[in-house]
Formats: sequence, structure tokens, C-alpha cells
Amino acid sequence: MLWKKGRRSDNVVDARGGGGGGGVRLGGGLSLGAVVLIVGFGLLTGQDPLQLLEQLAGQGSTSAPSQGRAAPPAGDQQADFVRAVLGDTEDTWQTLFQQGGRQYQAPKLVLFNGRVGSACGQASSAVGPFYCPGDRQVYLDMDFFREMRERFNAAGEFAEAYVIAHEVGHHVQTLLGITQKVDAARRQGQRLEGAGGLLVRQELQADCLAGVWANHAEQRLHWLEPGDVENALRAANAIGDDRLQQQGQGRVVPDSFTHGTSAQRVKWFKAGFANGRLEGCDTFAARAL
Repeated sequence: MLWKKGRRSDNVVDARGGGGGGGVRLGGGLSLGAVVLIVGFGLLTGQDPLQLLEQLAGQGSTSAPSQGRAAPPAGDQQADFVRAVLGDTEDTWQTLFQQGGRQYQAPKLVLFNGRVGSACGQASSAVGPFYCPGDRQVYLDMDFFREMRERFNAAGEFAEAYVIAHEVGHHVQTLLGITQKVDAARRQGQRLEGAGGLLVRQELQADCLAGVWANHAEQRLHWLEPGDVENALRAANAIGDDRLQQQGQGRVVPDSFTHGTSAQRVKWFKAGFANGRLEGCDTFAARAL
């Protein structure tokens, strides 16, 4: 991936230890499979999964708010990559929102190590990259990319870009009011998890939106190289509910799905990448996911 063609975003802030004064590195850390089990248990028992993860990940100091944190230092290649990808998501969604008569408000992306505080609560790196609608920020511990490479054989810069674009997709959902509708259903007591549930549909739509971004980014920059798309699809396939549950607990429990199967995640990313249209990502109206 020729990512250096991308415009660098100014919305990346550094909360890594020593970089922005934010987090404390935790020893150990939970695997993605363990995270799936904990989140599923929390949903089934009505407990807050983030609180369960906090208790198991150990105690750490609270991070300061992202305001006032420093920009990534010059010469940080990994952070420069993140800035390039985020910058292109900004360019893509600004254009698409303008075409629909809307105004795109870009999110901040917070880099952290080990543990971070957000408007959604405290979280460790065990939860993986996440988007918090409460403060409209994306949170990323780049050690997740190492786990993608070593554990899931999902290597490559475009695979990493897909992960960032997926979280930005959740921000797009918030700007469009989709996140708020899912939250309203939660408050009304609707069951959100499960193979065809609202959480799965929300996550699959974010995969599709990542594909929409990838389509427009490629048209604009021509930065993809042979094998890049396959790497992104491998990443989507690696983090499906069915695969993670099989690895983590030896069996698949569709009633506890929150993100969709590997095949579904690949399908919806490919759909967005193929058509490049926001309208083609209505997973909530889809009969077959």
C-alpha cells in the first residue's frame, strides 16, 4: 500500500506512555478470544463488558482527557501511517457527506498504550481498537496490529487501514443517527446481540462503510498494490464472531454474536468496496446478512 500518498490528518493525538501523558502499560493482556467470551458473558448477564474487562485486565491509572495531549512525534512511522489513513477517511467522507447535503465532522483518533480513559469509560488494549460515541473519538493501541500479524496472519498496511476505517465507519453511523437508534433500542430493553441482531447489523455496516472508503481512496490515490485487498479481506475473516468463539471456547454460539461471522464481514466489506455507495450499506434492511 502506497500510503505515503495520503494527506496527513491533524486529528491524531498521542496518549501513549511518554507521548501524551495518557496511559499506563499493562502487563499481560487478554486475547481477542477471551475478550469475545467476556463480552458475551456480560451481555447475557446484564453486566457492563467494559467493567468486566477492567477487572480482569488489572488496575491502572486513569488517563487524562484527550484535550491537551500532544501530536505524535516527528519521525514516528507508525503514527504517520495512521495520520495518512485517517486523513484520507476525512477527505472521502467530507466529499460524500457534501454530496448528500450534510456536513462531515471528523473524529479525533487517540493513540494509547495499555489503558485509556474515554467518555465510554476506562478500557485496556485488550478490547482492541474502538470508537466511543460519547466523545466521538477513535481509540487505537497499535499493538493490535502486531496481534493481527502474529496470531491471525492478517498482515499488511491495508489490513491495518481497514481496521481504522471500520472504526471511522462507526463515527459515520453516529453522524447519521444510526448509533443513537441502536442505543434507543437498548434502553427500551430490546435484545441486541445474536446472529441477526442490531449489534451485528451495526458492525457489518461499519465493515461496508470501510469498503466504501477504500473504493473512493483507491479512485483518488491509486495507492493499492497487488495483495492489498486480499490482506484486508483476511483481516475481516480473522475477526468474525464464529472464528473467534471457536478459537476461544471451542464452539460457536450464534445467540451471543455481536460482530457477525467471518463470511459476513468479508461480504459486507466487499460490497462497500465494489459499489462505493453509502446507500449500498443498509445492513439494517437486509434480509440475508
